[in-house]
Amino acid sequence: MGIAAGAPEPAGSRPLRLLTYNVRHCRGTDGRVAPERVARVIAALEPDIVALQEVDVGRARTGGLDQAEAIGRLVGMSSHFHPALHVEEERYGDALLTHLPSRLRRADALPGLVRRPGLEPRGALWAEITVGTARLQVLTTHFGLLGAERIAQAEALLGPDWLGDPACREPVVLLGDFNATGWSRAYRRLGRRLTDARRLTGERRWRRGTASFPSRLPLLRIDHVFVSEGVRVDRIAVVDTPLARQASDHLPVLAEIRIGPARDSA
Repeated sequence: MGIAAGAPEPAGSRPLRLLTYNVRHCRGTDGRVAPERVARVIAALEPDIVALQEVDVGRARTGGLDQAEAIGRLVGMSSHFHPALHVEEERYGDALLTHLPSRLRRADALPGLVRRPGLEPRGALWAEITVGTARLQVLTTHFGLLGAERIAQAEALLGPDWLGDPACREPVVLLGDFNATGWSRAYRRLGRRLTDARRLTGERRWRRGTASFPSRLPLLRIDHVFVSEGVRVDRIAVVDTPLARQASDHLPVLAEIRIGPARDSA
């Protein structure tokens, strides 16, 4: 039996709720691996689309569980998963969950650095999600820790396989853990193609309450939501609750959007 908060409201009667959440393989700040706790955080927010990073599937360290499928089942959503890391039967990567009709468009690796072959592999996931009469392109990713690595990954996402693909037409949302602050080169590069959703709410600078990492004392704003023309943003908020502070080392970020006519640039 799931723990979803109830049947979603009809599309169009409220903003579409999107959540990006680095769950650290569901290992909380207390050291306990608890997918059901992550699911409770998600269910309380009643999102329509959830982007998860650092998800384990079949890994010994987390009991061999398919965390994407398990969390999806608990919150009443189907899941798409891409393993950035795949060693024998163990996988680790990103997932998209939704209760809306969806189809996977692409799931693939992103480049690292040739001179640093030992870096953690990174990837991205792109699904087309039907929202009423619209087809929303949703992409999620988890960038690397080094600046040069993040630049290479941003350039790849902007290229012909992802955002540059003719099928990736507006409206588009890109969300995830970019390991990049608002003054980083990778963030600025993505900002030339898409707009940080937070800017569309009138916020242009970091302020208290916008940081999502680390969850116990949030100092860095590295989990972002970017949107294209044709996407209006009603609200964006870091979910800073006692349960969220315990469930992972990142706090989830919730965006409420509407798909509508093209907007003026911020």
